Amino acid sequence: MLARSAEGLYWLGRHVERTENLCRLLREHMSALVDRPVREINFGWRRIYGTLHRRPPGPALGVAESDEDYALADSYTLADDITFERTNPGSILNSFSNGRENARQMRHCISAEMWTCLNLGWLRLGTRHIEDIWKAAPEEFYADLAREMNLFAGVADSTLYRDDGWRFLQLGRLVERAQFTVALLLAHLDGVRSYAEAPDSEWSSLLRICLAFDTYKRHYGAEMRPARVLDLLVDDPRLPRSLCRAVDSAAETLAAIALGPGPSGAARKLAGDLTSTMHRPWPGVPSLEDHAERLRRLAGECLGFHDMVMAAHVSYDPEGAPIR
Repeated sequence: MLARSAEGLYWLGRHVERTENLCRLLREHMSALVDRPVREINFGWRRIYGTLHRRPPGPALGVAESDEDYALADSYTLADDITFERTNPGSILNSFSNGRENARQMRHCISAEMWTCLNLGWLRLGTRHIEDIWKAAPEEFYADLAREMNLFAGVADSTLYRDDGWRFLQLGRLVERAQFTVALLLAHLDGVRSYAEAPDSEWSSLLRICLAFDTYKRHYGAEMRPARVLDLLVDDPRLPRSLCRAVDSAAETLAAIALGPGPSGAARKLAGDLTSTMHRPWPGVPSLEDHAERLRRLAGECLGFHDMVMAAHVSYDPEGAPIR
């Protein structure tokens, strides 16, 4: 497969997944703005900006390490920054726009139904502004857009030929999901440290963002225990959006792709090492700080996995590539 086609489909998958992840983050937070203590609202914004590794808007916010930093900008401004701000490369608008541009360039690799689905979603987003969605229930806007992204994934699964193009699309989605999950959990644990004891509502909202709240209740009941939440979101391979499932599926997808001109063997070895790290049992009962330290290591390995995929299939040296 041509390197530019592999890269375009990979980033199409990443941008669509990123858009859906951001929509779930903001939908959950928008639904919690009414009748919630200011401290809990600020916790939600800290978690969002921590996940995106971005500073909130405002000349005096610095690194925004305290609740007072977020009080300087209201939720309207912060939602606009994450959703429609064109100077924010990670905004929902830019993520969707980049994904649609990747799809436009890859029209020869995707189905007509996929292209139509993306255009319908763009019509929902491209002409809107923050004042349009703030008039009613903003959480409904994010829920609708997330459904558009899920629809695209379903259309791709139903219509796209199962060749390496489909695999690169899936690989992009899985790598983005793994990186997002690690960043979200680290941002959540960082926010929890600011509480003497984090309320159950924060752990419940984390489960809802990861679409795991109902699964948690069925397995563990209504009581929120942080260790159980983290075990489910990180280590349970049966949960569709767990970190373990994303890493395992990414490694399987990469193994099914034809060897690239670059260091494909090294990329596959790194994928195997990453899955081994995920499945390595704890030597004892881990604390929240132990979980955070493990997640920080996994964050670096996930970034390295992305770099190796690019080196193997996209950014390799053509002079040193083997003749096939």
